[in-house]
Amino acid sequence: MLEIVQSGGWLMVPIIMCSAIAAAISVERFWTLQQSRVAPKNLLAQVWSMLKKKEIDPQKIRQLRQESALGQIFAAGITNSRRGREIMKESMEEAASQVMHELERYLTPLQSIASIAPLLGLLGTVVGMIKVFALMVQNPGNANVLAGGISQALITTAAGLSIAIPALFLVGYFQRRVDELVVTMEQEAIKLVDIMHGDRDADKHS
Repeated sequence: MLEIVQSGGWLMVPIIMCSAIAAAISVERFWTLQQSRVAPKNLLAQVWSMLKKKEIDPQKIRQLRQESALGQIFAAGITNSRRGREIMKESMEEAASQVMHELERYLTPLQSIASIAPLLGLLGTVVGMIKVFALMVQNPGNANVLAGGISQALITTAAGLSIAIPALFLVGYFQRRVDELVVTMEQEAIKLVDIMHGDRDADKHS
């Protein structure tokens, strides 16, 4: 493996760095975008139970805000619930926009890596081919030099593509995951508004 990296030349360094960054982002997003951390399934029932028992206080709201993304949205709505349905909805929408920004965090850098890695690989191949032709001028007619040089030059392209393809797949996967979580949170938020303002049967969620 070390020989392959060395054969690829100095452009293998930024390619390897792209690989490390993409791996770190992927691990972090897999951890962060778990449903239990973003939109716990029983949170609405728990919140409604606390509201019925009048257990909601500033400390509980603070705890709710810290525990999950959906909790942040619920906390914003509960805090403004006495100001009317529309104000409650607006405050939850504002909280949701902040939550969505956090959910999409690092996806743009991952997308950039998917675009940059193959270009770095191609650049490495072009630089390698320039060296090959320079060697051919010094050793005309030596097919072994040409074959070996081309083989080394193509290493960077292969390395760049091997990073770009998984990164591109992961960007699509994480974006779909975010979309699913956002839809779930929107539905739960609407239910909370309807329950608190008497438009939905609260017992179904208790």
